Amino acid sequence: MPQVSGDVAPSSQRGLRSERVRHWLRHVLGLDRAIAFTVLARGWSSMAGVVTVALIARFLSPAEQGYYYTFGSLVALQIVFELGFSFVILQMASHERAHLSFSADYVIEGDPIAHARLASVIQKSVRWYSIAAVLMAALLFSVGIHFFSTHQHAGQVVSWRLPWCFATIATTLTFQLDPILSFMEGCGFVSHVARLRFAQAAVGSVLAWLALITHHGLFAPSMMILGMASAAIVWLFGRRRLLLGLLRYQPGPNRVRWVKEVWPFQWRIAISWLSGYFIFQLFNPVLFAFKGPVAAGQMGMSLSIATALQSIAISWINTKAAPFGTLIARKEYARLDQLFFQAIKQSVSVFVLGALIVWFGSMCMSWAHIRFGQRILDPTALGILLLATALNVVVFSEAVYLRAHKEEKLLPHSVMGAVLVGMSTYFLGKNFGATGMVIGYLLIALLMGLPASTYTFLKYRRAWHAA
Repeated sequence: MPQVSGDVAPSSQRGLRSERVRHWLRHVLGLDRAIAFTVLARGWSSMAGVVTVALIARFLSPAEQGYYYTFGSLVALQIVFELGFSFVILQMASHERAHLSFSADYVIEGDPIAHARLASVIQKSVRWYSIAAVLMAALLFSVGIHFFSTHQHAGQVVSWRLPWCFATIATTLTFQLDPILSFMEGCGFVSHVARLRFAQAAVGSVLAWLALITHHGLFAPSMMILGMASAAIVWLFGRRRLLLGLLRYQPGPNRVRWVKEVWPFQWRIAISWLSGYFIFQLFNPVLFAFKGPVAAGQMGMSLSIATALQSIAISWINTKAAPFGTLIARKEYARLDQLFFQAIKQSVSVFVLGALIVWFGSMCMSWAHIRFGQRILDPTALGILLLATALNVVVFSEAVYLRAHKEEKLLPHSVMGAVLVGMSTYFLGKNFGATGMVIGYLLIALLMGLPASTYTFLKYRRAWHAA
C-alpha cells in the first residue's frame, strides 16, 4: 500500500500541473484547438518564410527577387473576382449552422429550413466560382504579360513568361477551392480547417524550396500554390459525403435568395476588398515600374515579413469569425463581446512583440553590415511599415466583428483609404521611393483609418446590441 500511494501522488501532481498548463493556455493566451493549429500554420509560414527569404537571397538575383514579389502582387488581382464571397459564405453558413448539428459520419440533423438554406449557400458558391475562375485566368494572364513586357529594365534579363503562366494556372485552381474551405469553417469545422492550413503551409513551402534550390526560383510561387491546392483536395475528398449531399440537396422554396438577402451585404464587402488591393498590393508594382525590380524586391521582402507577423497575430480574431456569427444568431452578445475583446488584446500583443524582434534584428544587421540586410528596407522604413501594420491589426479585428453581423459598415472608410493610399503610393513612391510610400501609409492609417474604424465599431456595436 505505501508503494501504491507513492505512485499515485506524483501522477496526481503531474495531472494537476498539466491541468494548470491547459488552463493558462486557454484562458490567458486564448489558445483553443483552432487557434493552436492556425498559429502553427502561420508560425510555420513565418519560419518557413525565413528559410524562403534566405533561399531567395541565395539563389535569386536582386532583379529576380523583384519579379518574385511582384508576381504575388499581381496574383492578388483575383480579388476582383473573389468579391469578398468567401467571407460572406463563411458568415451565411455559420448563421444557418447554429440550427443544425453534424454527426461523426457527416449526417446533418436539425431544422430542415436551415438545412435547405445551407445547401443553397454551397450550391450558389460553386456555380459562381466556376464561372469566375475562367474569367480570372484570362485577366491574370493578360495583365501579367502586359505589365512585365512594358516595364522591362535594361541590363536585367529575367525569364519570367513561363513562371507567370504557371502562377496563373495555380492561382485559378486554389481560387475554386477557397470558398469550399470557407464554407466548411462556417459549418463549424474551424479547427479541422486550421489543421489543414498547417498542412497546406508545410507542403507548399517544401515545394517552393525545391524550386529555388534547383534554380527554378520564379516557379516557386506557383509550386507553393499548387502544394496548398493538393493538400486541400485530399482533405475535401475525405468530406465528400457531406459536400456531395449538400450539392445534390434540393433547397426548394427555402433556398437563399442571393439578390435580396446577400447582395446588399456582399457588394459592400466586395468594394472593401477591392479597396484593400489598392492599400496593400500597389507598393511592389509601383516601385517595380519607377525604381526597378531591386527596389520592388526590398519592399516585397519587407512586406512579406510584416504580413507574416500580422497573419499570426490575427489568428486570434480570424478563428473567431464563425463563432462570432453563431453567437450573434443566438443573441448571446455578452459572450460575443467577452470573446472579442480578449482576442483583440491577445492579437495586438502578439504582433507588437514580433514587430519589436524583427525591428531590432534589422538594426543589428544594419550595424553589422550584414549583406542580407540589403535585401530588405532600411530600419527606419521597416519600422514605419511595422507600425502602420500594427494599426491595421486593430482595424481588421473591428471589421471582422462588424461583418459577423452580416453588415458592412466600413465601406466608406475602405474606399477613402484606398483612394488616399493609392494616391500617396503613386506620387510618394515615384518621387521618394519606399520610404515615402510607408510614411504616407502610416499617416493615413493614423489620422484616418484607425479613428474612423473605431468610431464606427463603437457606434454600431452599441446600436445593434441595444436593439
